[in-house]
Amino acid sequence: MPHPLRVAVIGAGVAGLAAARELRGEGLNVVVFEKSDHLGGMWRYDPRTDSDPVGWDPSREVVHTSLYRSLRTNLPRQLMGFLDYPLPNREGGDTRTFPGHEEVFWFLNRFADEFALRGLIRFGSEVVRVERVGDSWVVESRTRDSFTREDFQAVVLCTGHFTEPRLPTIPVHEFVLLCAIYGFLSVVIVIGFAASAFDISRDIAKVAKEVHIATRSPDVKVMKLANHSNIWLHKMVKCVSEDSLVAFDDGSSVYADTIFYCTGYKYHYPFLETNGIITIEDNRVGPLYKHVFPPALAPWLSFIGIPEKDVIFQMTELQCKWVARVLSGKVLLPTEKEMMAYVEEYYQQMEKNGFPKHVTHHLHFKEVLFSLVIFCSHICGMNGESSFSIHVIYIYIYI
Repeated sequence: MPHPLRVAVIGAGVAGLAAARELRGEGLNVVVFEKSDHLGGMWRYDPRTDSDPVGWDPSREVVHTSLYRSLRTNLPRQLMGFLDYPLPNREGGDTRTFPGHEEVFWFLNRFADEFALRGLIRFGSEVVRVERVGDSWVVESRTRDSFTREDFQAVVLCTGHFTEPRLPTIPVHEFVLLCAIYGFLSVVIVIGFAASAFDISRDIAKVAKEVHIATRSPDVKVMKLANHSNIWLHKMVKCVSEDSLVAFDDGSSVYADTIFYCTGYKYHYPFLETNGIITIEDNRVGPLYKHVFPPALAPWLSFIGIPEKDVIFQMTELQCKWVARVLSGKVLLPTEKEMMAYVEEYYQQMEKNGFPKHVTHHLHFKEVLFSLVIFCSHICGMNGESSFSIHVIYIYIYI
């Protein structure tokens, strides 16, 4: 009787936990590597900050979480659980439609316990290198006391993409970035226009004299934000001079003492060695067939949780089901040539429609997101199973 495939899962956040459950459910031998001493990935709040918060120092001490204290989900709780295991209301918990991050962290721990996943996880084990050697993947990892080198038939990357800052290029003479010391803030610039920028701006506005949000959006005019007496909206920062004068592209300017970058994160796999087969260029990880499988290395290497602007729990779960069924032999992938053709066509369609390379993995285009959800659910043989949840996703996409 053949031995089951040995699969390394890197990361024990949402993606890693979902992958562990699905892979084990297909009879595969699963080992989950987790750098920290806890599961949950980015959903475990840590009040510490990086030794270099801007991320310029590659040797900085990294705090592997992007949560801020006031963060709440930007999806309703009905979409913050798995298809067969929803986020429940618990006694004494946060029952709001958009709960705080503590509730999601509690849910992930409950999920791990319900499906006995902790025994698969090596806590405190950091993966430092993953490389294809012959017919196997060599995974090198280290703990506080040891260094290990092991062979696996397949590797599933579940490391997330909310650790390495993605910074815009702005001519800056000198500035000081203060993190969480709001009591010292006076005039603050927040660069970014997404949910976190608004959340943080509102928090800072409670103690700062002025908050100025800068965005690349071409339609923005200088204006005060509704319902806030000390928050202004501007176009992007043009430059910062030696005397701390911040000039905006809209012609306005203000003297500021602090700049917060809320410009998102970039994909980062410093441990992965593929001899140039996988590249990251302008935040595009590629080539990836449907954002999961690199054609030349499929199915033995896969990426879970790459898409952004999606319904994260359900999309991640469907990706994991797909990968598990492929590795168990129940589902066949197209040929390498066919997968590459799909990737190239996807890139061409993006270019034709005027989308820049750095939004390759943004699934906020309704047709793209819904078609990927339907593809994954069909390929996983779900059909009528969990149909209600799939329709909830559909309604969310199209409202």
